[in-house]
Formats: sequence, C-alpha cells, structure tokens
Amino acid sequence: QVRVVESGGGLVQAGGSLRLSCAASGTISSINAMGWYRQAPGNKRELVADISSGGSTNYADSVKGRCTISRDNAKNTVSLQMNSLKPEDTAVYYCKVVLSASRYVQLTYWGQGTQVTVSS
Repeated sequence: QVRVVESGGGLVQAGGSLRLSCAASGTISSINAMGWYRQAPGNKRELVADISSGGSTNYADSVKGRCTISRDNAKNTVSLQMNSLKPEDTAVYYCKVVLSASRYVQLTYWGQGTQVTVSS
C-alpha cells in the first residue's frame, strides 16, 4: 500500500508565492517519475511539472520561469515552488508518483489534492 499526501496549498494574492510538498510512504521499492498536476473547475487535469528519478524536469509552458520542481529521493518527497502566481493558477493541485513494481510494470499513485487559490 502506498500513500501520497500533499500539503502547502492555500490562498495567496496575485504575485505571491506558495510551496507545495508531497510525500510518498508505504511499500515503496523504486520511484520513477514524480510530478504535479492541476485541475481547475470545468477543465481537464493538466501537467504542471514533473521530474524523473535522475532529476530531469519538464514544465508546462504556462508555468515556465515561475515554478521549480525538486525531489528528495532519500525521503520520497517532491516539492513545487511557485512564484509570481496568477489568478489563472487557481486549481486543485495533485501529486503523482510513478513506482516501478517490476522490470516491466509501473504503478501510478495520486494524492488527494490541495487547493491553491490566487486572488486578483
């Protein structure tokens, strides 16, 4: 059983910053990718940023230059530093963790989500 828990969401004014954190716990053999996704009301869930086990990062164009993703492999955690926040960043942010169950099998786990609200 694997548990993924996010923290750090909240209400912030436009131009402000937030740091989201996510911790994976339980029966974990090897974590591949970790990432952050978000979903605003009426929209599909979309990638914000992800990071491979080797540290390669990928960002959505809408957050490039404003967000930084990082991970601590020893603690099975991933964080997202968000700066210069805009009202359009308002969404529920979800943490995604991809584990290697075996050589050919990967398992994906999601957190419950944390609300980020940016006021104008």
